[in-house]
Amino acid sequence: MDSIGFGTQLFQYIITGITIGSVYGLVALGFNIIYNSTEIINLAQGDFVMLGGMSSVFFLTVLHLPLAISVILAVLFAFIVGALLERIAIWPLKNANQVTLILITLAISLILEGSVMLILGRNPYGLPYFTGSKTIFLFGAAIFPQYIWVIGISAVTVVVMNYFFNKTVTGKAMKACSDNPTSASLMGIPVKKMILLSFAISALIGAVAGAAITPSLLMEYDRGPMLTIKGFAAAIIGGLGSFGGAIVGGLILGISESLFAGLISSGYKDAASLAILLLILFIKPSGMFGKK
Repeated sequence: MDSIGFGTQLFQYIITGITIGSVYGLVALGFNIIYNSTEIINLAQGDFVMLGGMSSVFFLTVLHLPLAISVILAVLFAFIVGALLERIAIWPLKNANQVTLILITLAISLILEGSVMLILGRNPYGLPYFTGSKTIFLFGAAIFPQYIWVIGISAVTVVVMNYFFNKTVTGKAMKACSDNPTSASLMGIPVKKMILLSFAISALIGAVAGAAITPSLLMEYDRGPMLTIKGFAAAIIGGLGSFGGAIVGGLILGISESLFAGLISSGYKDAASLAILLLILFIKPSGMFGKK
């Protein structure tokens, strides 16, 4: 293969990796939002991505609503589901140890998967592209418009979340609940409301990622666990609690997977993710941008 052809192919893999990595980064953002408010690791985070994609499919194909309305309703639905699950399953056991709460989120994951399977079945589903399917060629590589949507949504989300948690009163209150919920309560912060909001926002971000990626990669009821694993790995690589680190970690995972799958073998892409995660943990256990 000549150098020009190889360069085009390499750039194509990188573009694909950035797109997939953006989704991993959004899942990692969801992890960080809940962790920053409760220090809980939410093992159902990937299932909210699945819920966003599959709910969009339901509203579009079953209720025959326009695509834009279907996506908006799917995101709002996930927001409500996230809030309800926190209120029903997490808050009543708020004084339980961390392991118990993490296992509860695992149960939530199984419930979401089973519910979607019963309603929509086991088949994978897709959505129409948001803005058409006309391919854009850059340096010989094909870039689908949906890739730009995914990458753009990730970039906007991390900026908004950084501003929200560092500049707004509500965001700072949510972080205070994680550091010391008792002191936060004594200072007049409604801890119950802040935790509820963290789960709802986390579910919303996951649903946005799911709706954005479904036109390109399809979605099915059991996609959540793998997205959870990859998103958690991205959060650890970037530094648990760091929003910018979540996106960086997701991009590292996505690009490495795409390069390994394209240049070596698709069977090694998950091994590449694990190797990078272990390397980061050996060098800097707190992650690239995490605090000790």
